[in-house]
Amino acid sequence: MYAKVGPITASNGTVNPLRSSTDGSLVVARNGGVYTEAALNGRLFTAAMQTPTTTSTTLNTTFVGLGLCNPTGSGKIIIVHEFSYAQTAALTAMAALALATTTDSGFATDIVPRCCRNGYANSVAIVDKGATIVAPVIEKLITTLGTGATTVIFSVPWTGVRLDGSIILVPGRAVVTDTTAATGAVMQFGYLWEEIPL
Repeated sequence: MYAKVGPITASNGTVNPLRSSTDGSLVVARNGGVYTEAALNGRLFTAAMQTPTTTSTTLNTTFVGLGLCNPTGSGKIIIVHEFSYAQTAALTAMAALALATTTDSGFATDIVPRCCRNGYANSVAIVDKGATIVAPVIEKLITTLGTGATTVIFSVPWTGVRLDGSIILVPGRAVVTDTTAATGAVMQFGYLWEEIPL
């Protein structure tokens, strides 16, 4: 296999050689952002809370927060790319924020997922703000949530967490937020994910 050194001029439907630099390295460039291809093909979805919520205590089977569920029989795999969170006011208690996984038991739709290619496709996912779940297990620690005093919140410069597909939900599995203490109604959460056929 050989690659051409220098720019290539092409049009739709043509077959082109690979391209390399003068040292023989293969030149690969993205067209758009990291998720552009998935978004254009209608595989990328998002869901975010519109108003703040409280949270449940850690590993509570009466879960309150935000869950993303891939229901049994969906025919898809959910690849979780990003998780986002925001603290809108002082907490009632300091807490660690984590993501936990569980089964799809107890989930019902609270938030309708949106296709990132707006209006192009529908998601198989269920996004729920509270459910009776089964034996959650913490998978990823995200951050510490806290206040300097009861009326002061920590300054948080970036509240998006790149998961880069490190949480995969097969049909019958879900991911939920988990806090070590109930926070009060001051948290908002969101997910960005891709859906691909089994």
